[in-house]
Amino acid sequence: MEPPPIDDRVRCAWGDSTPEYVRYHDEEWGTPLRGDDALFERLCLEAFQSGLSWITILRKRPAFRAAFAGFSIDAVAAFTADDEARLMTDAGIVRNRAKIAAAVRNARAAQQVPEGLSELLWSFAPTAPRPRPATLADVPATTPESAAMARELKRRGFAFVGPTTAYALMQATGMVDDHVATCFRATP
Repeated sequence: MEPPPIDDRVRCAWGDSTPEYVRYHDEEWGTPLRGDDALFERLCLEAFQSGLSWITILRKRPAFRAAFAGFSIDAVAAFTADDEARLMTDAGIVRNRAKIAAAVRNARAAQQVPEGLSELLWSFAPTAPRPRPATLADVPATTPESAAMARELKRRGFAFVGPTTAYALMQATGMVDDHVATCFRATP
């Protein structure tokens, strides 16, 4: 049974299920986001979400931000094995050794991107017009652009960045606009 809507605005179906989702859908998801540290945070959170519900990550986001030094690329790149061990004891975040190690590895890889992480990621945003999805069933899990982004990130030493994670990042940060046609946030 679908929960009643929070207000009378029509959203993407998932956007009405919890107050956290309403806020995230209405204020963040699909809004263009730039900046190396901001995109590093989203890349890390999408990787931590792999295999879990996004609501779990949203609810833990303040703890993730505290644990990962506000997702400052330079700060996370300086994390040591002791920092990774400390994070494994932090009940406020997802305690997955491989994902924690990937966040540190990805920070170090991001430091090596001459054009900056934001510029690199946005270079994969599609430029051709795309049809607006009519329903959630019309939203792809991956695209050629997300597969290309994942390949390039892996080539540059990033981990936990498959095509599905890359596409979720593209959706979350406004590189693509997958608000369904009936959603109040859908742009013409």
